[in-house]
Amino acid sequence: MGDNSKNDKVPAQSWSDGLKAEFNKIIWPNKDDLVKQTVAVTVVSVILGTLITVIDSVVQYGINFFIK
Repeated sequence: MGDNSKNDKVPAQSWSDGLKAEFNKIIWPNKDDLVKQTVAVTVVSVILGTLITVIDSVVQYGINFFIK
């Protein structure tokens, strides 16, 4: 079915060296950026949650109005 010649195992040393190299490429945010992003996500989540709650209440009221 397939080509079985690529089933060779990669040495663990090579894998860990590659993992370390990729890990060193990560740009970690500083504390100020992390706080700003956390606040932004929290605020947007609260706003969207409130908006969804209001829309749900209006739709529920409308449906109940038409049913009764």
